[in-house]
Amino acid sequence: MYLPTIPFQILCVYSYHLFINKKIVMLKEIFDLVRSTAEESVLNKTQLPAEQNEAVVAEATNTVASGLRNMVAGGGVQNILDIFGNKGGNKKSLLSNPLVLMMIGHFAGKLISKYKMNSNQANNIAGDLIPGVLGNLINKTNDPNDSQFSLDEILASITGGQSKQIVQEKAGPDGGLMDIIGQMTSGGQSNGGGLMDIIGRMATGAQQQQERNGGGGLLDLIKGFAK
Repeated sequence: MYLPTIPFQILCVYSYHLFINKKIVMLKEIFDLVRSTAEESVLNKTQLPAEQNEAVVAEATNTVASGLRNMVAGGGVQNILDIFGNKGGNKKSLLSNPLVLMMIGHFAGKLISKYKMNSNQANNIAGDLIPGVLGNLINKTNDPNDSQFSLDEILASITGGQSKQIVQEKAGPDGGLMDIIGQMTSGGQSNGGGLMDIIGRMATGAQQQQERNGGGGLLDLIKGFAK
């Protein structure tokens, strides 16, 4: 039986589009998580016209997604792991994390500049919504009964698939990035490259995603989920 050979270039294009689709799905899931968190405790405090609520949700989604990506791009993978290692999603612990505080300040600034909120209202909303979203995201990624989110999928979206490639090289199909880094930091892993190589490769992947989504492209994509 003749089986046609698929050119390598076509496989590359197919893999790229498959990854892009997964990235869009991940962003949509984070957008939905932000929306549900906001509806529970925040949007009724904004006093904004109803049609602007979705724009606020999109802005918060962009803040979380971009904040995580920018931290990895700067070599801060360990900071991300520290946040998601907080398995209870404890608000007090989150509010002591510099990355979370940066996200809150960024989102509050957007509420003030774009939606003309006063600083107290903007800071209160950002201080509730961003830790609330991250807490829910942490709980979901650590819940073995919830398959919607996983830290490996989030990092793959952030790094353009670099984290998955690292896992395939060093741990095989049954391993995970946390397993690899845990072994390295405990001194049990010597499979080439080392921890700094992993951090560097993931940072490069995240930087490439920054370049692709520059000029507001990520926010424009997220806003499309509200339509």
